[in-house]
Amino acid sequence: MPKTKTKPKVKPASKQIISFLKKSGIDFDVISHRKVYTAYDLAQTAGAKLEEIAKTLLLRVELPMLKKKGAYFVVVLPASCNVDLQKVKRALKATKVEIAPEGVFKKLGLEPGAVSPFGSLHKFGVLIDQSVLKTKQILVGAESFTESLRLKAKDLVELEQAIVAIVGKKNNLKVQRGSSAKKTVKKTVKPKSKSKVKPLKRGPVGTQTKKTVKKAAKAASHRPAKKKSTGRGPIRRRLPSV
Repeated sequence: MPKTKTKPKVKPASKQIISFLKKSGIDFDVISHRKVYTAYDLAQTAGAKLEEIAKTLLLRVELPMLKKKGAYFVVVLPASCNVDLQKVKRALKATKVEIAPEGVFKKLGLEPGAVSPFGSLHKFGVLIDQSVLKTKQILVGAESFTESLRLKAKDLVELEQAIVAIVGKKNNLKVQRGSSAKKTVKKTVKPKSKSKVKPLKRGPVGTQTKKTVKKAAKAASHRPAKKKSTGRGPIRRRLPSV
C-alpha cells in the first residue's frame, strides 16, 4: 500500500502572546486564515487594505549610549511601506542598523516572517512607524503563519511603551483580490482584566527624549536566551519578498 503523506502541523497563535494580552486587559480578535508568509499575502487573504496590516522586522542596532553592543529592536510598519534603515538610525541615534542575523531566530525558536510586534516578551525594544497610528485597528503577527491578531494601534503603542517615529517609505504594492482568497474566521477574545492600559506620558510623535530612547535601548540590549534543542534541525524557508 502506498504511504500516505502526513500534513505538517499548523502552528496557531502563540499562547504566550494570547496570555500576555489577556492579562494586560487588551481587547483583541484572533483571525484564522490560510497559510501566508508575507504581510502582502495576508492583506489579500483577509481582504484588508495594506495600511491595515502591520509587518514586523527584527533589527540589530549599535547604540553609543550602551556599553554592551548589539541591541535588538522590533520595527513595526504598515504593509504599504518599506523600512528605511537610515531613518531608523536617526530615530534611535544609533551608529549602525542591520537586519537581525538568522541565528537570533533560531535561539528564539521563531521563523523569519513570523515575528510578532510584542518585543517586550523577548526583552526587545519596539519602534513603530508613525503611519501605523493613522489606522484605528491593525492586523499583527502572532508567531504563526495561519493566525493573526486584530487590535487597536494605540493599545500596541502603550502596551509596548514603543518609540514612535517616521521610519518607513511608501512602496508601490497594491492588493489584488482574487477568488483564491479564503474567507477568514474571527474569534473574539475577552481580556481577563478589565483594567485599561495606562497611557504613556510622551511628547509629540517622533520627539521622544533621549531618556526614553535609552530606557528602551537598555531593555533591547539583552540577548535572547538559547532555546533547548528539540533534536530537529532548524526549518528554513525561502520567503517571497514583500
